[in-house]
Amino acid sequence: MRSAPTPEPSIRRTDRQTPPGSPRTTALLAGLDGVPWSEIQDSTGSAAAIPRLLRKVARGDAETARAALGDLRKRICQYGFVVEQATAATVPFLWELAQRPQVSCRAQIIQLLKNIADARQWETTATAYPKLLNHRENPVAWERAARQAVRARRDGLERLLAEDDTEIMRATSELARTLGD
Repeated sequence: MRSAPTPEPSIRRTDRQTPPGSPRTTALLAGLDGVPWSEIQDSTGSAAAIPRLLRKVARGDAETARAALGDLRKRICQYGFVVEQATAATVPFLWELAQRPQVSCRAQIIQLLKNIADARQWETTATAYPKLLNHRENPVAWERAARQAVRARRDGLERLLAEDDTEIMRATSELARTLGD
């Protein structure tokens, strides 16, 4: 009769103290599952895939994270200027990922936040076609909500501007200019 294998001992350190409020002590992407993703839309239809993509950006190797961010960009800020209903709900998680040193594509995330903050496609279209504002699905409202979501988290700019990474500092400077900070 064979016995079950014994588990390997843990190699994780338990004696290390992490200051409260530091990125390591707060749950990564907390609240992600609380968003009704399947009830809102991205450029492909249901936004149900967004949590999976955000997790890949957060935890994937550099190649996986960049590919997931590319897919996410197409879903929430297509062509770099067309936002969707799911964009505003995604923005707080993008801000969180931009603040996390372990995320490999932080500069690209900041650039995506800038694109969202710059988005005025639907607003411009509504100027020429005001009936757009009467549609049940109001993309102008989505665009405004997405821009507001970027602005609501701009208190993270100062920390990002202090980074040693020049690519992150450059992207953050561009975002700060867009936000008028």
